Amino acid sequence: MEKGIVYDLLIYMAVPYFIWNYGREPLGDYAALLLSTVPGLLYTLFRFINERQFNITGAFILASLLIDTLVNLLSGSAERMLWNQVYLGYGYALLYLLSILLKKPLGLYFGVDFAYMLGNPREPSKKLFFSKELFPWFQLVTLLLVIRGIVQNSLKAWLLDSYGVDSYGHMLIYLKISGGAFSILITALNLFIGHKVVQISRIQASKDTCPQSIEEKAHQPLF
Repeated sequence: MEKGIVYDLLIYMAVPYFIWNYGREPLGDYAALLLSTVPGLLYTLFRFINERQFNITGAFILASLLIDTLVNLLSGSAERMLWNQVYLGYGYALLYLLSILLKKPLGLYFGVDFAYMLGNPREPSKKLFFSKELFPWFQLVTLLLVIRGIVQNSLKAWLLDSYGVDSYGHMLIYLKISGGAFSILITALNLFIGHKVVQISRIQASKDTCPQSIEEKAHQPLF
């Protein structure tokens, strides 16, 4: 886990920051900005293939990568590229919000994929996660993703509007810090959900192993 955090900091923040600072003069703003996104793109693709994320989570990551890359290539200038990233960020936040309103929270489906990676079948996990005890918590996880998208892209828009393309270096740092804070909140909530999943699973297992006659007697009135 510690190695993963170090790799994330290096590839998503340190390397792009270095490329941006030392590539602007020889390459120009737009080329340096495009080049700074390449390490993160390759690293994310590597993780996608290495972790075999051929599921809803993987499809979402791959689709967003393709859309982001296409938009970046078609932007034509560094400033337009950064503004397009802001608009895309709001678009992803809207997608998360729509999934909440439709009662199909993407956070729940990400949870099903994670449970599958741990060796749990998809359908039983999905049925369990849609139960009244757990469903509201997955709605809350997805809501945090909405809030994260709004906060981070609003911060990005403010920096871009106030300082222009020159703010990109600081943008990388601020977004990594704010993203880390939201990751802590989301991880803590997922750990809480995991604890509730264990509790509910134990209750269901005890019911399944309880003889029918004993279970019927347990529900009979005392008198």
